[in-house]
Amino acid sequence: MTGPAFVKQPGDGAPPVLKLSGAWTLRSLAKAGRDWQARFTQSAAGGGFSWNCLDIEALDSAGALLIWRAWGRRRPDTLLIRPEHARIFERIAAAEQEPAAPVVPRSPFESLIVLGAWMLGLVRHGRDFLILLGQLVLDLLHLVRHPADIPKREISANIYKSGVRAMPVTALVGFLIGVVLSYLSSLQLRQFGADLFIVNILGLGLIRELGPVLVAVLVAGRSGSAMTAQLGTMRVTEEIDALATMGVPRSLRLIFPKVVALGLAMPLLVLWTTALALAGGMVAAQVQLDIGHGFFLETLPKAVPVANLWIGLAKGVVFGIAIALIACHFGLRVAPNTESLSANTTASVVSAITVVILLDAIFAIATRGIGMPKL
Repeated sequence: MTGPAFVKQPGDGAPPVLKLSGAWTLRSLAKAGRDWQARFTQSAAGGGFSWNCLDIEALDSAGALLIWRAWGRRRPDTLLIRPEHARIFERIAAAEQEPAAPVVPRSPFESLIVLGAWMLGLVRHGRDFLILLGQLVLDLLHLVRHPADIPKREISANIYKSGVRAMPVTALVGFLIGVVLSYLSSLQLRQFGADLFIVNILGLGLIRELGPVLVAVLVAGRSGSAMTAQLGTMRVTEEIDALATMGVPRSLRLIFPKVVALGLAMPLLVLWTTALALAGGMVAAQVQLDIGHGFFLETLPKAVPVANLWIGLAKGVVFGIAIALIACHFGLRVAPNTESLSANTTASVVSAITVVILLDAIFAIATRGIGMPKL
């Protein structure tokens, strides 16, 4: 099979004839080169030719498009061509004549439509979340009647993954937060000669508020996303469907252990992180204000009533349960594709952190008169 070729022939009183021959395919055109294609386009410019394409041996879409553009994107008046080749140009002409997609005018109620869609999505989330809560209550009632069915291994494994393995990062972050908070507070207290009140600031701020919220944010980003990704991967690989087929209750074996484990691990993490944060604040206070460790430890119980510790631990329990529920909720909503997995994992972390802040605000309002030192 020869390469593409063209030749101009006189028309004997008629319009000149441009005769095409050889293989007009992508491969042969690539071998001919861009210079040859430019010469062909230049030779065909101006029109007024009769076209003879009967000697074309092979024709594909690349060659047909090159010839079609040389024709000025319309079939010439005088054309000799094989029927099978003519059908290729008919398809090209039909494709170029397809009408453009109609422009849909913007509805004056578009904002209302978007708001309605958002509200419907929120209702669906609320419905699914209530179903999840109801199933967990039923599981709890079942385990009260049948204690032998308690998934001890799953709970133990989740406590290890969500609690023990989170201790290093929470310890580091807590210690550094204590150092930074103590350093910034000391700069202000020194101006007013109120150096000793740094114990009150660190104690109340870390034990009651900052410690639980800080741990919740870290756990939501670390353990919450891991729970969502685990359940989402099981949805993608259809492992959850396989468990249902085998008669294994997914809620009792997958969701209940995560909720219980994080509810147990979070207050312990709060206690651990708060202790390290106070240690960091105590070190910074000695460096900045020359407050000894003994005085710090002796003054802390007097400055911070023990009720604040119970409030912080209660926050840890509530935050842990909320993070686990949200993580499982979004994990079960994952569709069988990777894009849905990443989107729901991100939504899980953002929603968990938002809910933690809202719950902390509710705690602050509900306990505003509890645990505050008397002047």
